[in-house]
Amino acid sequence: MDDTLAKLTRMATEAAENILTPLGFPFELETEAYEDGIVLMISSSDARFLIGDEGDRLDDLQYLINRLVQAKWENAPRIRVDCDSYRRRAEEKLLRRARSRAERVLQTGAPLQMEKLNAYQRRLVHNALAEIAGIRTVSEETDSRFKRITILRSE
Repeated sequence: MDDTLAKLTRMATEAAENILTPLGFPFELETEAYEDGIVLMISSSDARFLIGDEGDRLDDLQYLINRLVQAKWENAPRIRVDCDSYRRRAEEKLLRRARSRAERVLQTGAPLQMEKLNAYQRRLVHNALAEIAGIRTVSEETDSRFKRITILRSE
């Protein structure tokens, strides 16, 4: 592990421990490198409380951990927080839906839209569907943090 990832791992682990320990949740932490940062994986028998409804508490925890690290290291690489592989499973499910809709677009020619997605989810969908010949994707033009992707047949 290079020095940057080692430093990021130490800081992320410390931030997570400082948040979770006082809350009384039993947990174990592991980290792994990913494209431009690390994934901090939390294992807990109380995972459902850490994940929340559709990952909302997990998003909040990720935000807090990133803010705590960035307070000490301004341009720190991004930290993704997952709990009992919730995010991995949710991303796989999202990509299955996107690919299924792309197949329907190829069959019918009619454009289809995805549900509103955050920037990270949109990037996943755009990248996954870019690999499908005959399909193109477009994000709606809005200032909203959550946007829909339209899946179209490419000409």
